[in-house]
Amino acid sequence: MADTNYEAKETMLPSRKPVQMIEAPSQPPPTFFAALKSNPVMKWFGDNLLLCLTILGVLLGFIIGFLARIDADLPFPPDTVMLVSFPGEVMMRALKMLILPLITSSLITGLAQLDPRSSGRMGSLAFAYYMITTVMAAILGIALVVAIHPGHPELSKNVTGSNREGEESVDTLESILDIIRNMLPENLVQACIQTGTTKSISVNLTDGGVETVKKFVYQDGTNIMGLIIFCIAFGIIAGQMGDKGRLMVEFFVGLNEIIMRIVGIVMWYSPIGIMFLIIGKIMSIKHMGETAGLLGMYMVTVITGLLIHGLITLPLVFFLITRRNPAKFFYGMLYAWVTALGTASSTAALPITFQCLEENNKVDKRVTRFVLPVGATINMDGTALYEAVASIFIAQMEGFNLEIGQLITVSLTATLASVGAASIPSAALVTMVLILTALGLPTHNITMLFAVDWLLDRLRTSLNVVGDGFGAGIVHHLTRKDLEKLDREMAEHEELEEERRMSLFVKRHSLAAGHNHGDGNAETPI
Repeated sequence: MADTNYEAKETMLPSRKPVQMIEAPSQPPPTFFAALKSNPVMKWFGDNLLLCLTILGVLLGFIIGFLARIDADLPFPPDTVMLVSFPGEVMMRALKMLILPLITSSLITGLAQLDPRSSGRMGSLAFAYYMITTVMAAILGIALVVAIHPGHPELSKNVTGSNREGEESVDTLESILDIIRNMLPENLVQACIQTGTTKSISVNLTDGGVETVKKFVYQDGTNIMGLIIFCIAFGIIAGQMGDKGRLMVEFFVGLNEIIMRIVGIVMWYSPIGIMFLIIGKIMSIKHMGETAGLLGMYMVTVITGLLIHGLITLPLVFFLITRRNPAKFFYGMLYAWVTALGTASSTAALPITFQCLEENNKVDKRVTRFVLPVGATINMDGTALYEAVASIFIAQMEGFNLEIGQLITVSLTATLASVGAASIPSAALVTMVLILTALGLPTHNITMLFAVDWLLDRLRTSLNVVGDGFGAGIVHHLTRKDLEKLDREMAEHEELEEERRMSLFVKRHSLAAGHNHGDGNAETPI
């Protein structure tokens, strides 16, 4: 019986249902674009799309330009060159439109956020770096041109373009005085559109004779040096004024932000503009094959010096001071280098240099806003090297053997001439005349070098931009502790200001509450 009940109870137990496995919904296979996005190579191209497009524009510009000149020995008609270069001209005009507000706003905001001690130390370090690297570049150029000896007297007879007539005389003292005059412009508005230079002018006398007089005249071109000096003084004093100058500083901070956003828009057009600039320049060259054959060793000497200075000297200086990887730092400003290579203008590449250093290399904005505008004006390593090589090359063509004292003169004159080149109209011609005049050499063969200057100008400009970038990184490293201390002091000052405002608010609120309470008691009847 007991067994029967047990079996009955056992049969009354609920039966277990078989567990059903729930299958997860099948994931659709990744799309083609999703697979590309997950690919690390394609991800790199996506993150650096603008850089890749710019490099492609430079390469296509050289390829298309040289292909167009294969069957054309003579340059193309001016109208054709103008139409081909027009997209590049549009880009250059857009960049140059932004240079003036960018330089003024960046200098003023950068210096206004620094105390006088920090700005003074930053300026001293930047100037020391500029002078040392520029002298090193000039010495390197002299060593290479003496060792390679690309100049021979036969070249002066064979190269077309040498013209002894109309030789222009430039006085070294006058050029130095012109630089100082341009540093202190009489009219700031005029400095935005004109720069001054001393010229010899023939004046008719009352007795029928003619007298040559020296006169300081103005020519088209922005007086960058004068504007920089004014903005430096303006920014330092605005920062010292505290709350009184805060409104003005905030205005320039907003202006700088607006300009940088416009730069971001222009940058996406730059690959097309750079490509057409290079194509148009190659199409306009006269006697390309003949010139390259006669001046080939001269070009090799200059390019070798630029490569040594840009790939060895500057990275080595950067590494010894900062102990950081110079290759990684250069990669961060690669887009600025390519832009300078395409535009042949360090000032046109200045907006892109700002963006590369601040966003890619994380250089403090207070450093870039002070160092880069000044560096784009006076830090001309590539120019100093080029001027040293070119002047000694011309001396070798004329059959002159320069002594050690004259070589030292070349290095010093090339350094000083490159520093003031931005303030001189037709800087390449004038600075070259300065050096040759200082050596007592004839200057009639200068014009023949302009046949290959279209390429060398781009290379030395790109080196100038690289030097500016490394200089900003070095100054940022050496002033990092000062900037951090300044940040702490500013944070403490803001906290004290906030506490003062809160205490003042509480005091006013309590006084208002007590006043209202007293009025209520006065109205209460006794």
